[in-house]
Amino acid sequence: MNTISLKTNPIILSKNISVGLVQQPPVFMNLNESVKNALHFVDDCVNKGAEIIVFPETWLPGYPVWLDYSPKAGLWDHTPAKTLFRLLFENSLEINDEYFIQLQKSAQKNKCVIVMGCHEKKGRTLYNTIFYFKADGSFDLHRKLMPTYTERLIWGNGDGSTLPVFEHKKTRIGGLICWEHWMPLSRAAMQHQNEDIHIAQWPMVKDLHQIASRHYAFEGQCYVLACGCTLTKQQMIDGLNSVCNTEEDKLALELIYEIPGSGNDFVLHGGSSIIKPDTGFLVEPVLDKNELIFADLNMNILSEGNLFLDTAGHYSRPDVFQLLVDTRAKKNVEFEN
Repeated sequence: MNTISLKTNPIILSKNISVGLVQQPPVFMNLNESVKNALHFVDDCVNKGAEIIVFPETWLPGYPVWLDYSPKAGLWDHTPAKTLFRLLFENSLEINDEYFIQLQKSAQKNKCVIVMGCHEKKGRTLYNTIFYFKADGSFDLHRKLMPTYTERLIWGNGDGSTLPVFEHKKTRIGGLICWEHWMPLSRAAMQHQNEDIHIAQWPMVKDLHQIASRHYAFEGQCYVLACGCTLTKQQMIDGLNSVCNTEEDKLALELIYEIPGSGNDFVLHGGSSIIKPDTGFLVEPVLDKNELIFADLNMNILSEGNLFLDTAGHYSRPDVFQLLVDTRAKKNVEFEN
C-alpha cells in the first residue's frame, strides 16, 4: 500500500495538527468487510502520526455510483433497482449497532478523531451522514441537508439539528457533504462557528469540486480536507457479489454491469487534496491511486488571512444581512401524555 506524506519540520512553539486522508476503496456494499478495512486504515494512519482521519462521502458501504451511470436506476418498480436498494439498506450503519461501536472504540483507543462518511439507517430511511467519532468516545453527526439530483431516489433530507462544529485539542472542526458547498447559507452557518479545519467529503474530488473546496478554504480562512474515493467497476461487482446470497439478490448486479467501462477502469478517481487558507495546495490532488495521505497543519497561520477577510466577524454586515438557522430536530409526529 502506497502512502503520500508531507510533514513540516518541527517549529518551536508551533501548534501543528496531523491529519490523514483515506483514499482507498471500500468493499463495495459490504458493511462488515468495509468496517474491518476501515479499522486497519485508522491504525495505519495513527501509527504514522495522524490524529484526525478522514474517509470520503458514504464510504460505508460505498457511494451509489449507479445513480449517475446506470440508465435504469430511476425506472419505476424496477426489480433490480429495488433489490439493490434493499442490499444497500441491509449494509448501512445505524447508531449504536455493532459496527458503530467498533468505530467508536477505535477512536477512543487511538485517541483520535475518525470522520466517516456513511449511509445511515434511521427507521426505514437512509441518510447521507458524516459521523465524527471523537477521542473521548462521544460522537457528533451531520446529515446532508439536500441530496443532489438522482440522490433523492435513496436519501432523505437532513435538518438543522446536525450542523456541528466541535473541538479537538482546541482546534474547531466541522464539515459539509458534496454539493452542500454550493449552498451559500450552509457555508455561512458553518463559518460562523469559526472552523479551523473543514472536512469536505465528495464521492471523488474532480476539478469542479476542487474549485468549491478551495473557495471554501479562502472564504472560511481555514484548512480544507477534501476527501474522495477510488473505485473500479470490477471492485463494485466483486463487492456486491459478496453480499448476494440468493439468485434474487444477484438481480441487483444488472445496474452495476450497465455502468460504462471495463472492469479495471476507475469509476471514482479519488482526487483527495489538502488546501491551505490562501487556496494553495498543501497536498496536490491525488488521482487514480489508492493512497493514505498525510500532512501536518500549522494552525498558527490561521489568523493571518483574517487581516483582510473574516466573514463571521469584521467582514460581515449583520445590520444588513441576517441568517436564522433552525437547529430543532424535525419530526412529523409528536406524542404527548
